[in-house]
Amino acid sequence: MITRNILLAAIASVVLLTTTGCAVTRGQESVGAYIDDATITAQVKSRFIDSSEIGAASIHVETLNGTVLLSGFAKDSSERSSASRIARKVDGVKTVRNEITIRRWDVHRRDPCLKPSSSSCSCFGCLAC
Repeated sequence: MITRNILLAAIASVVLLTTTGCAVTRGQESVGAYIDDATITAQVKSRFIDSSEIGAASIHVETLNGTVLLSGFAKDSSERSSASRIARKVDGVKTVRNEITIRRWDVHRRDPCLKPSSSSCSCFGCLAC
């Protein structure tokens, strides 16, 4: 029984050490930095969900050493800027990189048109073209 408990404790220790070791390889200086980044990411996502201005399901949040990267799609520029503003207010955020793309909708096809507006746009009826 004692041998079994020692073996289980050893296996659990190895699993915990290798799992938390992955955090340091992502670029964080320590396991604590990894936990801080995960907390920041969770708080930003939570605030997006609570906000009526943000489509939380369309915006992806990643944090590395206090820098928050926002990516995904917004319905307009106000949603994009609101996402940055909300993320900046979270404790521990050093900077916010906003790489959210504004999604333009094709009225006729009901699917997104992500092409830039230009005379050569070929999305057939997109309001942005």
